[in-house]
Amino acid sequence: MDLRLNALNNPSLSSATQAGLRRPAGTAAAGGVGTGFADNFKTALQSVSAAQEAATQLQTRVQMGDPQVSLEETMLAVQKAQIGFQATLNVRNRMVQAYTDIMNMSV
Repeated sequence: MDLRLNALNNPSLSSATQAGLRRPAGTAAAGGVGTGFADNFKTALQSVSAAQEAATQLQTRVQMGDPQVSLEETMLAVQKAQIGFQATLNVRNRMVQAYTDIMNMSV
């Protein structure tokens, strides 16, 4: 997932991801599960949301006839937002499937 989301060229995502990887020892939540994945996933969701918002604003500016915004730039922003959303959706689906598999295991 990290590679796909970094393709959005969002500096805040890459710095947040690196900060999550450099977390000092002893910051794990109860049960031995670290918060790194949750923080990174939250940051990824925020960056996908920001990309979608930026694409929407560009679309609106193109529709209003703003000469400073090109159609190519707008289409690229829309595609980046769509790819980010699809990657996030796939991660969510895999997380739900993993949770379902774990809950269906017999003890």
